[in-house]
Amino acid sequence: MLWYTLLLAAVAAERLVELAVARRNAAWTLARLGVEYGSGHYPVMVALHTALLASCLTEAWLAHRPFLPVLGWTMVTVVVLAQALRWWCVTTLGPYWNTRVIVVPGARLVRAGPYRFARHPNYVAVVAEIAALPLVHSAWLTAAVFTVANAALLAVRIRCEDTALGRVSVA
Repeated sequence: MLWYTLLLAAVAAERLVELAVARRNAAWTLARLGVEYGSGHYPVMVALHTALLASCLTEAWLAHRPFLPVLGWTMVTVVVLAQALRWWCVTTLGPYWNTRVIVVPGARLVRAGPYRFARHPNYVAVVAEIAALPLVHSAWLTAAVFTVANAALLAVRIRCEDTALGRVSVA
């Protein structure tokens, strides 16, 4: 359990780094007259991701979920690959990447990096991580509940992003 707790702490620390990058990028895009869309669902997204980390730890500790090596190490691999994909998205979008939906008028859609292969590759990483992170330590209930909750949130979020990105030129 100690190693799982440390993994969750590392993911939480990574999230704080993401928020710092997002804050810096938001200032950059807003200074260029960026327009924010869908700010109403943002607190729900933050709450979901925060509750996921807490629930992973709570279920693993209170329900005495075991670490099953084949499942656990496979899920650690998925979590690491999800982080790699997420940061590939962040570096590809540069100052345009954000945890909020902010569009700069006149900007062009990015079609480089992982965006050559998928319209929303960051959400591939999010979906994989939400399913895999709890399963590292057999927290199957957390994996199921947060996968369903995230699907509902992503339905709103992707619709919001697509609407916002519809106002951007294609490069």
